[in-house]
Amino acid sequence: MTDFAFHSDQSAWCPGCGNFDIAVTLAAVLGELRLTPERVLLVGGIGQAAKLNQYIDANGYSGLHGRALPAAVAAKMANEALTVIVDTGDGDSYGEGGNHFLHNIRRNVDITHFAHDNQIYGLTKGQTSPTSDPCGQGRGGACNLGKPFNPLLVALAAGATFVARTISGNREHMAGVMKAAILHNGYALVDILQPCVSFNKVNTFAYYKEHTYALEADYDAAHLETALLRSLEYGPKIPIGIFYQVERPTYHQQRPGLYDGTPMIDKPVSLPEVEALLARFA
Repeated sequence: MTDFAFHSDQSAWCPGCGNFDIAVTLAAVLGELRLTPERVLLVGGIGQAAKLNQYIDANGYSGLHGRALPAAVAAKMANEALTVIVDTGDGDSYGEGGNHFLHNIRRNVDITHFAHDNQIYGLTKGQTSPTSDPCGQGRGGACNLGKPFNPLLVALAAGATFVARTISGNREHMAGVMKAAILHNGYALVDILQPCVSFNKVNTFAYYKEHTYALEADYDAAHLETALLRSLEYGPKIPIGIFYQVERPTYHQQRPGLYDGTPMIDKPVSLPEVEALLARFA
């Protein structure tokens, strides 16, 4: 089993950050799935969560704020043999990256999206994010005056084929959901609830331990209406698990030029053809 852990005593994360548990769990999952570093690409945008690819021994790409998904899609288009995983924050995923989030659901490109949801912009020192809890009830710091963004509900309504939620701090549960998401054929969204120990003093490890519960063993993840109803449940009790999982053709499978057994990076391209194309823009 390959060791994906990047061993270093340097870290940009605060002591106790939920990103540590996510990184350790993901590294273990990649090894358990018998993947190899050269066949894995970890993509991030900007932010604390987006730095995860610096701490796992695999290919990494860090893009612009909110633009992790386009880079991940491009990589998968060019080389379908890659296991492409996006790790980035709630702001990067649902704020600046909200448009790409919606359209990748529609296309169903075969990539895995782990959204590190700490309900805050941590890199910019505690700004309100799309998923921050509502203001009031004694809550200080970052909070939403409007209604918080519900990523699971939006993903389900937009037609996502895999929608899940897990929590940092419950490594066994997180590993199981991560494995299922990576193995899913199509776009897989996993919203990972995690604390920000510096700027979010409400949604802590203890808070999530008290308020979350696992979906029932007989829960039917193929039933959309049930998934929609359960995605609305977020308050004193927060369900975690795989809310919805179905199969439908991926983007590659609907494009014969991409899905013919030969990745684009291995297809022959003659130099005269390239020069002719470039000449059009000279």
